[in-house]
Amino acid sequence: MNQQTMRNLTLFDLLARSWKRPSPIADVCFSVDGSVVAFSGTDGSIAIAPTSDAEPPEKRVRISADLGQTTIKPRKSPPAPIIAATVRAEGDAPVAAYRSSGFVCGGGTGDVLCLSRAGEVENTLFRTENGPVIAVDHFKKTGITLATDGDHLYLSRGSGNVARYGRGPGSHMEALAISPDGCRVAASFADGLSIWRLENEPAGLQEISLPSRPHSLHWKADGTTLACSLEGGGFAFVDLSGGHVQMIRDFPATVRTLSWSTPADALVASGAFRIAAWSPGAPGTGNGRTALVTGRPGLVLVEAVAAHPKTGLVAAGYANGQIVIAQIGGRDEMLVRPAGSAVTAMAWSADGNHLALGDADGTTAIITFPHQMFK
Repeated sequence: MNQQTMRNLTLFDLLARSWKRPSPIADVCFSVDGSVVAFSGTDGSIAIAPTSDAEPPEKRVRISADLGQTTIKPRKSPPAPIIAATVRAEGDAPVAAYRSSGFVCGGGTGDVLCLSRAGEVENTLFRTENGPVIAVDHFKKTGITLATDGDHLYLSRGSGNVARYGRGPGSHMEALAISPDGCRVAASFADGLSIWRLENEPAGLQEISLPSRPHSLHWKADGTTLACSLEGGGFAFVDLSGGHVQMIRDFPATVRTLSWSTPADALVASGAFRIAAWSPGAPGTGNGRTALVTGRPGLVLVEAVAAHPKTGLVAAGYANGQIVIAQIGGRDEMLVRPAGSAVTAMAWSADGNHLALGDADGTTAIITFPHQMFK
């Protein structure tokens, strides 16, 4: 008699909708209204998937009458196919949420494009002058759209006029980030940061020197602090109110992702053999920052992190494809995916119900959690 053994289903098997793309995933971005997710591939494509689920976990949860045990039934049908658009011939296209349900992305010839939730290029918002668009950002409340081609910062207020600012050739801007109140923008250059004021006409507010090029910029929700990963290793806390810079250098690998947790008042980082987390300290002083022991140490590097927007939880993706969720400041972890390709990008929806991710093998996924799971 042949005996077949069923593979134990993981949380990823039960909760995720996943698709396979032809190239590694460089970035993941939710729309402002949370209805769709954009996955930017290294082949120049952007794939878009809806967060709505034909078989949400709530419909598949069962509670036994005798023991009160909760179980989740597997899906009956595969997810609907993902929609994809080719934005540039090569290299990943920078992408940001645009208006309510669309995206703004950067083309390979300087075009800043508006992409609909259906994956259609609706129009070209404006063009940069010097080749591929390196970074984009958008602020819905004011309608400001920003882009850089590396040499200059381009700013559009949606009226058709585009202002150009920057340090000129050799600036090598790589990252942009609009502050949470929409009044300032941080732009990286070869050896530091420029902070521009956006209330009326932009004017250089301050320039901050750093020991190496910043790669990614992340504002704290109150706008007092920036965290930026550095080409030379580690990351920096940049206190804008006091002008203080604190370096966190002791990382075994490159810090690829950073994420602020407002509920836990902490910053989490990749690049170590466990989830790295710090309290941000008192604004303007540079004091009081302490490491927060989070999750379990291991032998595999954390490649991506994403702090939950509603609770003090953080999702972490590892180089071996493992995905866990941990309480910031706590040692316990919940295993979501035990293995796979290296996780390259992660993001939570604003309501905290969905975790989107991409990996080095081209897998894209949206994990939808039951409402009661994080209560």
